[in-house]
Amino acid sequence: MIKNIKWLLLVSLTFAACSSDDDGSSVEELPLTAGSADFSKYVALGNSLTAGFSDGALFIAGQENAYPKLLADQFALVGGGEFKTPFTNDNFGGLLLGGNLIAGPRLIFNGTSPIPLPGAMPSTEIAVPLTGPFNNLGVPGAKSFHLLAPNYGDVAGVMTGTANPYFVRFRSSASTSVVADAMAQNPTFFSLWIGNNDVLGYATTGGDGTNPITPEGMFSTAYNTLVTTLTSGGAKGVVANIPDVSTIPHFKVVPFNPLNPANPAFGPQIPVLNATFAQLNQAFAFLQVPERSIVFSTTAASPLVIHDESLPNIAPQLAQVLQAGGLDPLTAGLLASQFGQSRQATKDDLFVLPASSVIATLNQQYFSQLVSMGVPQATAGQLAVNGVTYPLQDKWVLLPSEQQEIKVATDAFNQIIKTAADQAGLAFVDANAILRQLANGGVRFDNYHMTAAFVQGGAFGLDGIHLTARANAYVANEFMKAINATYGSTLRPYKPGNFPISYPANLQ
Repeated sequence: MIKNIKWLLLVSLTFAACSSDDDGSSVEELPLTAGSADFSKYVALGNSLTAGFSDGALFIAGQENAYPKLLADQFALVGGGEFKTPFTNDNFGGLLLGGNLIAGPRLIFNGTSPIPLPGAMPSTEIAVPLTGPFNNLGVPGAKSFHLLAPNYGDVAGVMTGTANPYFVRFRSSASTSVVADAMAQNPTFFSLWIGNNDVLGYATTGGDGTNPITPEGMFSTAYNTLVTTLTSGGAKGVVANIPDVSTIPHFKVVPFNPLNPANPAFGPQIPVLNATFAQLNQAFAFLQVPERSIVFSTTAASPLVIHDESLPNIAPQLAQVLQAGGLDPLTAGLLASQFGQSRQATKDDLFVLPASSVIATLNQQYFSQLVSMGVPQATAGQLAVNGVTYPLQDKWVLLPSEQQEIKVATDAFNQIIKTAADQAGLAFVDANAILRQLANGGVRFDNYHMTAAFVQGGAFGLDGIHLTARANAYVANEFMKAINATYGSTLRPYKPGNFPISYPANLQ
């Protein structure tokens, strides 16, 4: 019998070695100038990356190290004005609505894995809006078209999903839009890094359809409207494109084959598992789909069992073959329904980071469903182990077909962004190339080697998506490099090595 299989994802802490190489960002000590740009009124539009979101939450220290704040500090040296950020109330992270927690708190690393900050008591209440205007208009969770949406900051729409709780805190009125609040300040310069969530939301939900990719035409209309609006008063600006989600650690941590025979909770179960799946595998072979067979190795790590909706559903045929092989109709029907579109994972499948907490645990919902159908609890428990006997569901895995959908959309969106930037004469940052470089060898600066490796790489926080303070400084440098090249300014880069790669649990 299969009993209470437990599995813990262990993250190796092999720290990257430091390097004495420089990234080449040092520039000749020229007099600081704005060039043809006017930084006196700078506004930053975007999503969580712009807001300073990090480690799964928005909190003061992350906001202080957000790349727009770092840009604004350099702009101030060449005529830039005040840059106001809608700071949260604390460094716990998290939001309250009517005293109820609706987001957060931030994550910390406990030596083994990221966990929510113990004892955190968030105090940021969104029902009490701040007094603006604010220059950092980054809104965590925002997609391209959300920046144009009226009522996006109406607290009444938060629970129905028509409004954004982060924007509720600092919008000028319940009926306004993000871009309207930007234009009300008569900006002379802007940054726009938007579009990530137009594909990322689909990716982080495993492509299960609950958060679809924005249609290309809708993205094009929204993005071009944003650029046209922001430049309508003569403002100059800088825009960045969308990174490939496959380069970020959120999709790289969980391996496709985490089931280790050396694990005392799993290894002894392997003979029972293989014997249990033997009749099912014979049915697969009879139906000429032997590649769907499920076999666990006694000598090497085994792949997870996953649901793959891109496969033909052979449940009806499978039920018939299993019955012909001697199984009763109820059991044959259950197995056919459960494995009619399943297979073991391959290296081409990507798993979302939260999958680490459910693999090899009991799927309580499916267990309860089986018991309600009259299946004995012992049998129901054996059939309901996530990724082992119960195929890991769509929301936990990005199939190759879903990855291709994301790539096609990302490439199309990035072409729209580049064309809009070129037509408007804006500075352009190839964020896609930057993050790809981090994922493929990393970058060197200040005697430090920064990569996209989870936890130890230095570029990404504990949610595997958002940037560390050090990576924000590096990104700010890339923005300034593009601004200098386009507008003839002589902004000087930061030394990213002076910025931290993590925030302590006792951050005040």
